[in-house]
Amino acid sequence: MKKVSIIFSFRNEEKNIPELVTRTNKVFDKLNNWKYELVFVNDDSTDSSEKILIELQKNYPIKIINMSRNFGVGPCVLAGFDNCSGDCIIYMDADLQDPPELIVKLINKYEDGYDVVHTKRTKRLGEGKIYLFAIQLAYKIINMFSNISLPVNVGDFKLISKRALDTMKRQKEFDPYIRGLSVWVGFNQTFVEYVRQPRHAGQSHFSLFSSKPGAVAQFIRAITSHSLVPLYFGIILGIFTFLFSFLLIFYALYAKFSGIAVAGTTGIIITISFFSGIILMTLGIIGIYIARIYEQTRGRDKYVIKEIKDYKSTD
Repeated sequence: MKKVSIIFSFRNEEKNIPELVTRTNKVFDKLNNWKYELVFVNDDSTDSSEKILIELQKNYPIKIINMSRNFGVGPCVLAGFDNCSGDCIIYMDADLQDPPELIVKLINKYEDGYDVVHTKRTKRLGEGKIYLFAIQLAYKIINMFSNISLPVNVGDFKLISKRALDTMKRQKEFDPYIRGLSVWVGFNQTFVEYVRQPRHAGQSHFSLFSSKPGAVAQFIRAITSHSLVPLYFGIILGIFTFLFSFLLIFYALYAKFSGIAVAGTTGIIITISFFSGIILMTLGIIGIYIARIYEQTRGRDKYVIKEIKDYKSTD
């Protein structure tokens, strides 16, 4: 009998956890030939989430991984990867926007021989049009620059086989973009489509500018993890400004010798602002890559686990 590990990274989800566990357990009534474990990675919750899980642990195969502090979604997912025992894993959010009932289709695809099964959102209920437009634009930019083809409207809800997961874990990136890494790893990949629901209860912890797990930070991580193209912007912009400066020189000489030159600072201010902006933008792009190099080389652990509270296995 095979076993699947279902990994939930969460913070303060006390209102969602009981129904999440109940619905996930019912799924396996349809999968009699599968065992499962629920790996809840607690990102330093301050509500009653852990107490609820400890109580549920009496009746369900729940492993609780308590982080030593708030690390964010990525490190928590990696902690789940490193502390699960399934023949394949499924990782998903704990807010019930992604239906646990879809697990049946994911496992069926795995049994058909697929190593990575992505879930693709055909609709995203409860999310504004501006936000959805920004997401579509972000995907296009990422795919334009990166060396992988990141599927549009595919998030963190997916199944990964053990051999694909082991390959992902062997990569030495300190702060990997897991969505991209699951595509980069290759093997046999497919999709299952579904309609994403609004959050079941509570407030979203996903913000626009926060580093854990802000949308802008995720966007930057996606590009810098799988592309060196932004680093070439400096060369492209340098060539452009070099040519532009020649035009300015020719114009200045023409104005001087034709007698139409007018004393003033407007042209100087525009020129200085233009070149200064390009220099600062180029330095900023280089700075992002240097920051990732610094994170990679300083040798810190990706995460710190305070304790693991495991269920009594009957394996």
